[in-house]
Amino acid sequence: MKALSFFRTIQARLIVIYVLLILIAMQLIGVYFVSSMKNSLTDNFTKDLKARAEMLSILTADKFGSETGTADEESAVESLRGMVNNLYINGAEIQVLDASGKIITTSVPSQNDYVGRRNTQTVVSRALQGISDNEEYIIADDNVRKKVVAKPVISGDKVVGAIYIAADMKDLYATMSRINSVFLSGLLLALALTAVLGVILAHTITHPIKEMTKHATAVAEGRFNRKVPVFGNDEIGQLSQAFNYMTDRLREALSQNEEEKEKLSSILANMSDGVVATDESGAVILMNTRAALMLGAEGPLPEGAPLDELLGLDHEQSGSLAQGNAQSAMLHLSPMGGEDPNIVRVTFTPIHRRDGGRIAGTIAVLQDVTEQENLEESRREFVANVSHELRTPLTTIKSYAEALDDGALDDPQLAVRFVGVIRNETERMIRLVTDLLHLSRLDSKESSLRIQQTDISEMLEDVADRFSFQIRQKRIHISTRVHKDVAAAWLDRDQIDQVLGNLVSNALKYTPEGGTIRLEAHRTEDGMLAVSVRDSGIGIPKKDIERIFERFYRVDKARSRNMGGTGLGLSIAREIVKAHGGSISLQSELNEGSLVTFTLPLMKHRGSEA
Repeated sequence: MKALSFFRTIQARLIVIYVLLILIAMQLIGVYFVSSMKNSLTDNFTKDLKARAEMLSILTADKFGSETGTADEESAVESLRGMVNNLYINGAEIQVLDASGKIITTSVPSQNDYVGRRNTQTVVSRALQGISDNEEYIIADDNVRKKVVAKPVISGDKVVGAIYIAADMKDLYATMSRINSVFLSGLLLALALTAVLGVILAHTITHPIKEMTKHATAVAEGRFNRKVPVFGNDEIGQLSQAFNYMTDRLREALSQNEEEKEKLSSILANMSDGVVATDESGAVILMNTRAALMLGAEGPLPEGAPLDELLGLDHEQSGSLAQGNAQSAMLHLSPMGGEDPNIVRVTFTPIHRRDGGRIAGTIAVLQDVTEQENLEESRREFVANVSHELRTPLTTIKSYAEALDDGALDDPQLAVRFVGVIRNETERMIRLVTDLLHLSRLDSKESSLRIQQTDISEMLEDVADRFSFQIRQKRIHISTRVHKDVAAAWLDRDQIDQVLGNLVSNALKYTPEGGTIRLEAHRTEDGMLAVSVRDSGIGIPKKDIERIFERFYRVDKARSRNMGGTGLGLSIAREIVKAHGGSISLQSELNEGSLVTFTLPLMKHRGSEA
């Protein structure tokens, strides 16, 4: 298995490819070299035979020309035999033929029996026809390859014979065999050296790759402190440097990504708005704490909860959400604890893929607009109340003015009564506008407090004396009590006088004859001044207590208006107390009286005017 795995490595592939490359190159070179060498040796061998045959042809032509007619035939043959024997060619047979193709003499003694016979080979026939370039290969009976050359013997313009040479090529092929052996030995040696060099070369390439592989594995496991060793300035070294640089940048990028994730998680966790994220199928994948509180989710969020079911969307809204067309919706959601439903504005933002194709998810931002809606409702109610409060006296003034204009002015008694009504309604409007301006200054912080040290007992006595006439008329008993630990306090005397005046005025209005009113001041456990006004009046129903400090709110609207109230006294009192840094509350039981208590800091505020 190890051997198979080794051959699957780049190192083994490089070695094999390198060796095969050298082998193919050597083979191509060897084939070309051996072929060229063989052709060269064969050409030289053939040229040598042709040269000897040409020379022998010339000599034989001279013999035929000099001996004819003067010497006998044996003397001519003997002369030719001697000439042939002197022209020795190793392993070659030389024949001299006459014009008819008969063998006159031969250089091989064992072939003397062929003398006088005709040589019928093609090269001989071509030579006797006067063709000088005649050669061919033959394989003898002993399987020896021979080169055959035939030349015509020309005397004058007449072919008088032919020279036939059949040379043995055994030495030539032996030489070629030795050359092949030398080449094969060199090839094997070259392959061995190539294999060694291939191993070294492959190691120099694959070793850095192995190191980078280990480093890449370590990086994938989160270990960014490891560095790839740089073995040089070549391409592998540059790759190692680039890999190390990439690791550093990746570590920085991941670190920044983690920081961004922490920031995002912190932002989502501390947002005042709820955030819910879904995938492309509408299943919730992320919800911050604020969203869970708004939706009343308890425990961990179930994986894949549909957003439309979580928000309670109707069918039309769910369809728009799935198509990415939903933009916003106003929902009434019940928070945790079973409290009253909150008014929540949900804004949907689709997340598109980078290619601009289908929606990859949706971000839903939940904003609790309950307070805003309540404020808006209060504003509308306030405008309506102001309009109503102003319209009633204006209508009355208009009616009585028209009556005076129509002739009532001529009746002194009736005119005086109508003018008195107009005056009373005008004064009521002036009180209403004055109270509204006062509230406006308190709301806009334009009414600065003139803080001074005030004697609490003296302040309460002054308030009681201010209403002494009304108290005697209704035979109401009023008393004041100030504990010793709150003899003096830092406050705006005029503003607190107005608060106490409003509270005592209300107590006088709704306390029957013979009732009691008690003013008391004491120190609370947390070091605040507590001033309370208790009466034995008609009280306030429980359903109205929560709204009693709202502007223009009256428990009995008709009766309060007849008593001259504007419905802003308690609202002004609350704003003045809040400006001092305190709070005001009311406790009441129907037909058992009411207790209004407000708290103020005993010490002087920083930055307040003395």
